[in-house]
Amino acid sequence: MTERALRLGTRRSKLAMAQSGQVAEAVRRLTGRDVELVEITTYGDVSREHLAQIGGTGVFVAALRDALARGEVDFAVHSLKDLPTTQPDELVLAAVPKREDPRDVLIAREGLTFEQLPNGARVGTGSPRRMAQLNAYARTHGLTIETVPIRGNVDTRIGFVRNGELDAVVLAAAGLNRIGRTDEVTDFLSVDFVLPAPGQGALAIECRAGADGHDAALVAALAGLDDPHTRVAVTAERALLAALEAGCSAPVGALADLLGDGQAVTEMRLRGVVGTTDGSSLVQLSITGPVPTSHGDAAALGRELADEMLAKGAAGLMGERAL
Repeated sequence: MTERALRLGTRRSKLAMAQSGQVAEAVRRLTGRDVELVEITTYGDVSREHLAQIGGTGVFVAALRDALARGEVDFAVHSLKDLPTTQPDELVLAAVPKREDPRDVLIAREGLTFEQLPNGARVGTGSPRRMAQLNAYARTHGLTIETVPIRGNVDTRIGFVRNGELDAVVLAAAGLNRIGRTDEVTDFLSVDFVLPAPGQGALAIECRAGADGHDAALVAALAGLDDPHTRVAVTAERALLAALEAGCSAPVGALADLLGDGQAVTEMRLRGVVGTTDGSSLVQLSITGPVPTSHGDAAALGRELADEMLAKGAAGLMGERAL
């Protein structure tokens, strides 16, 4: 008897379907089993409120996790930056595949780069983290920009530029790569000026941590998609976010880079930033240590940097503290 198809829970957006489709193909190759996509609508998909208002944390994740817990799907794919930092006991992060480009990008009218934007340019983003850093970045170039809160899928956001409503929008490079639209980017924003969201560019493959043999076998199989370097990097970034007690809609940027001499990776540098959305005040620090060899080591690096940022006044810049 052939084994039934594995059911992969995914959000319905074009981007979610693209990245879930890529994971499904990888799981087929790895397990030899068929994989079917099960589309699930999340609160974040149907709410028209801005992410900062609906809490941000977990709004794209809860419905997928509920479907997993009820056994309606066997595993789920999330954008890692959408995952709350606390992991439920009944679910396990089975794999974090190799990360895509973590940078933010600009799509502007007339092919403009960020530095070419006119004074007073209207730049759309739904992210307080991006607002804080874009406003600060503009200031260093003697520019004033107006950051405009927007929601919607990639088409909707780029549409604001195409119809002249906005001069530019800022999106994640990874998402555009996954749907084959990188050619529309007019500027890749250096992480030296705009740090991405913790976990940006990485996917999370989650399944039940149940004791039954089926779940255990699936967890073991999915581990074949895990990239250890990506896993330690995002663990450090998410530990920083958790220690700052901030949800995924807070103005926190973080990126862990693995440093080496081309032959071997020897160190990991973690950079973090917190700022007021007008960019007038930023706390930006970094820490470098040996490449973590365990989840605990990676998390400790994140907590250490968070402590230093809090000592420099990071808490006061985040507005609301998550309870």
